[in-house]
Amino acid sequence: MKKIVISTGGGDAPGLNAVIYSVVRASYARGWEVYGSRSGYLGLLDLDELVRLTPEMVADITSTGGTIIGSTNKGNPFAMPIENLAGKIEIHDVSDRVMKNFKRMGFICHIAVGGDGSLEIAHRFAEEKGMPVIGVPKTIDNDLEATQLTFGFDTAVSTATEALDKLHSTAKSHDRVMVVEVMGRDSGWIAINSGISGGADIILIPEIPFDMDEVCKKLDDNELHDKDYAIVVVAEGARAKDQEIIHKGEGEIGRSEKLLGGIGEWVANEISRRTGKDTRSLVLGHLQRGGSPTTFDRLLALRFGAMAVRLAEEKKFDHMVALTGDTMTSVPLAEAIKGRKKVPVSGNRVKTAREIGICLGESGEMEAQELEMRNCAC
Repeated sequence: MKKIVISTGGGDAPGLNAVIYSVVRASYARGWEVYGSRSGYLGLLDLDELVRLTPEMVADITSTGGTIIGSTNKGNPFAMPIENLAGKIEIHDVSDRVMKNFKRMGFICHIAVGGDGSLEIAHRFAEEKGMPVIGVPKTIDNDLEATQLTFGFDTAVSTATEALDKLHSTAKSHDRVMVVEVMGRDSGWIAINSGISGGADIILIPEIPFDMDEVCKKLDDNELHDKDYAIVVVAEGARAKDQEIIHKGEGEIGRSEKLLGGIGEWVANEISRRTGKDTRSLVLGHLQRGGSPTTFDRLLALRFGAMAVRLAEEKKFDHMVALTGDTMTSVPLAEAIKGRKKVPVSGNRVKTAREIGICLGESGEMEAQELEMRNCAC
């Protein structure tokens, strides 16, 4: 009997369990067995952490958030943090051990579900160790270039939009400015989508360095139109022009990226200092990762899982499942991890925001430069 192993790495996202369900059902329909590697690659480092997944075990997990096999964002086998006998953390390359256990178990394929970091590790295993790998894109940030959408994004946007809807009433009741920080790292997809849908007055995204003078002008303009409250949406990776991105440092040993956060509070403090307005800040944080996946994310995750098994059957390894239009396709993992997908500054969402009166923190100089570029292109 053929056997495959599935892992879920990086931050959790609504729809992970739906992928697991789909992979298990599609595999057993072919007479294959499926094993889950707990907490990313831990199950391939310690075989006691491998769990056999049967159709009965996954029967009711499609609608649940999280992942039944766990996840981690600091489990890179090529640079694994391990505590030594003295209690100190050392970084070790344990990738050979992973491959040894992979071969020992007789797996024909590893389905790696994750974002750009997890997929980069999977590609490295394929390229350097010869592991037969299929990637499944997972990120609530929707920042993978090679696929039109990733599961978890729609749920995260829905969660953020619902929060904005609820904040309108309390902001209006107290004539307050409510600053809401949302996830997204270097891409503003969650911020721009939820901000437009949730009726924000101001949206600040990483793709457009913002000018606090313009932000405050928008608040003054609101008052001229008898609106004494405002909703400001800030992506965690947004930054004021001529300033660095605000972050919380390197975080835990083994993490490859800085911990973003703090920009929402900074913007709120600046608004309060400059305008004297009653201002509050709120960080949605991991609420965006939790809960039951929306119908769209659930269906997308199920389609991704089934497609991954088809690719395994075709032995099309070192590829990632992708959505193009309404079609399931595949792209080489090397192409999938090349770069992150950004919100186009001249795209439809940004144009829509401007046209319905949402401030993006742009200075007049930036708008003039963009207009000049558009005129030159014409």
